[in-house]
Amino acid sequence: MNKILIIDDEEKLRSLLVRIIKLEDAAFDVWEAGTIKKAMQLLEQHDFDVIVSDVKLPDGNGIDIIPEIQKRQQIAETILMTAYGNIADGVQAMKNGAFDYITKGDDNNKLLPLIYKAIDKAQLKRRVKQLELQVGKQYSFDQIVGTSPVLLEAIDLGRKVASTDTTVMLLGETGTGKEVFAQAIHAESLRRERAFVALNCAAFGREILESELFGHRAGSFTGAMKDKKGLLEEAHRGTVFLDEIGEMALDLQAKLLRVLETGEFLKIGDTQPTKVDVRIISATNRNLETEVSIGHFRADLYYRLSVFEISLPPLRDRRTDIPLLAKFFAQQDASRLGKKEINFSPAYLQILQDNPWKGNIRELRNTIERSMIITNGSLLDVDSLPFDMRRRSAEIIDTGGADYAMTTMEREHIQQVLKHTGGNKAEAARLLGIGVATLYRKIDEYKL
Repeated sequence: MNKILIIDDEEKLRSLLVRIIKLEDAAFDVWEAGTIKKAMQLLEQHDFDVIVSDVKLPDGNGIDIIPEIQKRQQIAETILMTAYGNIADGVQAMKNGAFDYITKGDDNNKLLPLIYKAIDKAQLKRRVKQLELQVGKQYSFDQIVGTSPVLLEAIDLGRKVASTDTTVMLLGETGTGKEVFAQAIHAESLRRERAFVALNCAAFGREILESELFGHRAGSFTGAMKDKKGLLEEAHRGTVFLDEIGEMALDLQAKLLRVLETGEFLKIGDTQPTKVDVRIISATNRNLETEVSIGHFRADLYYRLSVFEISLPPLRDRRTDIPLLAKFFAQQDASRLGKKEINFSPAYLQILQDNPWKGNIRELRNTIERSMIITNGSLLDVDSLPFDMRRRSAEIIDTGGADYAMTTMEREHIQQVLKHTGGNKAEAARLLGIGVATLYRKIDEYKL
């Protein structure tokens, strides 16, 4: 039910407005207040969609209280009414955040259409707010899957540092979820309403990385046709996540150090500094202390970035989390791949837990997706795993007397993949992770 608050010191006018609104739509829940004090009490107790307020009130001015209304009611829209309209008041009302400004008597026929438009806008703001909350929850520490002690220790450190503005250095092997962790820190920080921007320093050459991070002025180099904001400027008052920070060139490290020390930098081709307020979270799989000792990384920048270090454990050190992660990834991919509820055979999960996972969580996710593509039913079993993974497993699987020789396993696996691809050998080779020529040789060898 949409709630509307009428603020006016004329009781007869308030009653008239209530009757008009209720006559238009009996489902509206309309409240009244004769003073700003009474209105503020109601705003503390109820959530309104629209507030219709007189400008001249016994204890204040309706234009002046709009910011105070917005503090208490972020969703509600305010329509102001006045007996004597003037342009200056109308302009100030709109600057203060009013939805609209109308004159009593002359614009009475405009009020109901305005209320409906204001309700539409309030409902849109409410949906956006709900989506923002869902996104925040999606990236919070609560959504990081796992219960192993090493992971919980890292999460505890992340929660403690999240509410500060301290720079954070995330350490760990490739694929351990450093960006997900950085997003969780941002989502639980005071900057969560602002942008989170991620940049992989290893993905660009030196010149492109400088432009992406700091921005440039038009004409500063060939191809710079217009001014461009860098990611630091885009993330003003938010968080910048710099992955693979150890790959950054030394001269760019100096520019980044200036941002940390002074909050400003020079765009390419600019002579005036740009000021920003950003939190830096960085990540690396390198030993930066070693990089500093051999002159590949600035010591002063290292000490500024690593004020608070968090080490993310490799997957092999949190094997008890593997079944949980496998189920999580399967649920995520099920609808996209047109699958129903996915289950795992005990042997399948055992091989997952025995695997060394050099690619960590990223490798596990890819393995689950591959298994789901290959499997026709809802049960992921051993034969949907890559052959090399099965070969590495030391587990003895009770197959009911079936031939479990390596060659037999490989033949059956290739046969199943070919069936899945409808005989498309190029696609089958891609799924198997081998060359097409190798696949043809195997087909000939196994007489498939």
